[in-house]
Amino acid sequence: MEITVDQSKLAKALAIVSKVATSSRTTLPILSNVLIKVLNGKVTLTTTNLDMAVVDYLPTSSSKNGEITVPARLLADFVANLPKGEVKISVKETKITTTSGKYKSTMNGTSASDFPELPELNEKEAVIYKIPVDDFKDGMSSVKIAASNDTTRPSFTGVFFNTDSENLYIAATDGYRLAERKLISGISSEVKAIVPASTITEVLSSISDDVEEVEILFDESQVCFRMGEIEITSRYIDGSFPDYRKLIPNSETTAESIELILKRDEILRVTKLAALFAKEVGGSIVLETSASKSALLVSSVANEYGENVSEIETSVDKDMKVVLNSRYLLDAINALSSDEMKLSMFGGLMPVKIEDAKDTNYVHIVMPLKG
Repeated sequence: MEITVDQSKLAKALAIVSKVATSSRTTLPILSNVLIKVLNGKVTLTTTNLDMAVVDYLPTSSSKNGEITVPARLLADFVANLPKGEVKISVKETKITTTSGKYKSTMNGTSASDFPELPELNEKEAVIYKIPVDDFKDGMSSVKIAASNDTTRPSFTGVFFNTDSENLYIAATDGYRLAERKLISGISSEVKAIVPASTITEVLSSISDDVEEVEILFDESQVCFRMGEIEITSRYIDGSFPDYRKLIPNSETTAESIELILKRDEILRVTKLAALFAKEVGGSIVLETSASKSALLVSSVANEYGENVSEIETSVDKDMKVVLNSRYLLDAINALSSDEMKLSMFGGLMPVKIEDAKDTNYVHIVMPLKG
């Protein structure tokens, strides 16, 4: 096997694929390697942790067929420190030699036959969507923040892709908060799949500046994200996602409710101020409407640090109080894109709903704490 490639392109590709190899906690040493394969002028770099695989298609000026695996982090670090220009990689038996000008290294590789065989996605039967990269980034970032890290509840550690008669939605929850965004409108196919949030994070970090569109392919057991020269394939999380739409309250079906239109920057500022005083009480802060003051009061729960109260003028006709986790509220506010937001309160232990004032495609709910 032999290839000649541009140093910057090779370094970038290795940086992307090596993240999966170095993050693997498996006892299989081969999973710390990158599979380099050359076939008919096409070069692919592949890593996997058995649940997810990353493939980068690399342009080459010359090549000879062959394949080998080599420690991903070692090769990535070596290539990253080479000067700009052409890099030549050649393989003899299980030795891989990397040369750039006066710089040269020989590493011990492993036969490609030891590398796990990757399952192939059936494109003929797959459901395929294409989405502009900015919409994809905004949608995924605003939803995956609500996913859980608790592996004892696997379904909660993923992002749920689901459809109704004409729209594709994504949703995530950790049991204390939930986020949903309408991702694509005007569809005719049906999808229900829980994709690991870790996969979504990997996809977002792998999108280069020149990518304009993300292609998403779903088959019966896995999903593939295509972003230019990069493909990331992941298994679904095996489990069922809760019927979350029943958890989202609205003023039409709830007897008591308040809807406030607030400046996003203002509610963000006062929430941060209250959170400073709430560290010793688990981040609990109080949101309280005052009809007499025509204001929303945001305060910290009294503790050894002292207290903090801020007022936001707003139109309100009744008094209501709720205690929330400040970090969850900040995450929800930061996920919004408009200058104004709608905050809906429903009393008791009903969740608080946070939305953009003008964009109806995104909703975030946060469960209250017992005051």
